[in-house]
Order: sequence, then structure tokens, then C-alpha cells
Amino acid sequence: MTDISDSSTVARPTIGVLALQGDVREHTAALRVCGAQVVPVRRRSELAAVDGLVLPGGESTTIDKLLRRFELMEPLRARIAAGFPVYGSCAGMILLADRISGGSHDQQTIGGLDVLVRRNAFGRQVDSFEERLDAPALGAGPGDPPMTAVFIRAPWVEEIGDDVEILATVSTGPEAGRIAAVRQGALMATAFHPEISSDVRVHEAFVGIVTQASHAQS
Repeated sequence: MTDISDSSTVARPTIGVLALQGDVREHTAALRVCGAQVVPVRRRSELAAVDGLVLPGGESTTIDKLLRRFELMEPLRARIAAGFPVYGSCAGMILLADRISGGSHDQQTIGGLDVLVRRNAFGRQVDSFEERLDAPALGAGPGDPPMTAVFIRAPWVEEIGDDVEILATVSTGPEAGRIAAVRQGALMATAFHPEISSDVRVHEAFVGIVTQASHAQS
């Protein structure tokens, strides 16, 4: 398996951050630290011009409605089906899931990740917390610097399909063993918010995925 934390071959891909709601500025800053060119995405033309996309944390039902209002839902689904790299954090994980538990009756997802995700599984806003992760594929395995993740109204992954790789699990505390990050092809998702920490290993991993996809298409 290729270590996706290795972004040494990055040639400044252009990565969009969905700028409808959520932690847009924080993801933008982290991606730039990792060498990517970053642009906000609010329109179909902007989506068509980027090599990959980040779905930031926020409120998944609100982002769902805004994606449909801005006519981005179907174009994004089509690009994902064609191998477009997308990373979703927290609400972004929910949006990428094929199946969700605890959603509103009319909530839609973009889909693409063969997982079942439970909304707000780690608790409400007042239950936000930090925990250590076991994440060798993200450069946080034995002998590596530890990775501490911030969970805010976070989902967790309850079921995964055969083609889904677990990238990280909670290693300490009452939720030890819970799945906190996954990857399927060019799609990656985390239950936590790496953008609000100084640890950019998750963003480095995604920049690597985008670069690999760009090279494959060239």
C-alpha cells in the first residue's frame, strides 16, 4: 500500500474548498502550507477548474441544501464517479457517505464512499473533545509523532464496504477503536477537524491523492 502521507511529488495542484459554509479559511491555510494552490468553490465553473475539492466541516443538512441551491450537487456527483479526488472533514464525511444514520428525513448526500456514517455520534457541541489517533497511513503510527484529533459534533463510521480502507481509529479514551478516517480510491474523509490544529498530515495526504490522480490523467 502506498503511504498517502508522502506528498514529496506534489507539483502544486489546484484544490478547491467548498465555500458555502464551514471552516473554509482554515482548510485553505492548511492546504497552502502543504504546497497546493487553493481557490474557493461556489459555482459550477469553479468546480470544473480544480484538481480536487475539500468539503469542510459545518452543518451537513445546510451544506446539502446549499449544494442543491447552487446547482453543484449533480456536477459533483458526476466528477466523483469519474475519479475526482474529494476530502470531507466532519460534515464533509457525512456528505460523502452513501448511507447515513440520524439524518433528517429529506437529507441527501453526495455519496461515493461505501460507508454508513452516524451523525453527531461522538456527542453534541458541548461534548467536543480531543483524542489520540492510531493512524499509520497518515504518518501517525508507532515511532511517529502522535496525532491528536479535535472532534466537534463529530460523526463516526459504523460500517464500511469491502473497498474502503480505514486510515485512523481513536486510540485512547472511551471511544477507543472507533473509525475516525477512511479512504476509498480518490475519496478521503475524517470525523475530526484537522484544519483547526497545527498538524497538517491529513492535508498532506490529500494533496498527495490529488497529485497522484492528476498524474494518472496526464
